[in-house]
Amino acid sequence: MEITLSDQTDIAVGTNEDKVMPAVVYGLYLLGLTNGFTIFIGLVVAYANRASAGPQMSTHYEFLIRTFWMAIGWFLIGVALVVIGIPLTLVLIGVPMWLLGGFICGAVGVWFAIRSILGVVYLARGDAYPRPMTWLF
Repeated sequence: MEITLSDQTDIAVGTNEDKVMPAVVYGLYLLGLTNGFTIFIGLVVAYANRASAGPQMSTHYEFLIRTFWMAIGWFLIGVALVVIGIPLTLVLIGVPMWLLGGFICGAVGVWFAIRSILGVVYLARGDAYPRPMTWLF
């Protein structure tokens, strides 16, 4: 006698829909806004748990990982503008670059916080993140 699962079955073999670890990563990201270090720990936790996550939680992990890499990219652009702009302020050419770099770094922090808070909201509702591949929210 052979046992088969019908196509209507909602059982996913080998998946884990545990909300605790994505919540921990969101918490580490938000805490990292004050110290910077825990964001990296959150990234490692997200990468470590992504493969074993179920379909709903995998969207959160994808969202968290993309949020980190996009934030790092834009933050490095802002820092580069500040670093290049500071010595050029002696001849007043670097002032706009310095200001733009500072604005980008600040905007990245706000963007990172908003994305993390929205992720927590979706996680608390028990929903998958609807658009994990988006640039904005």
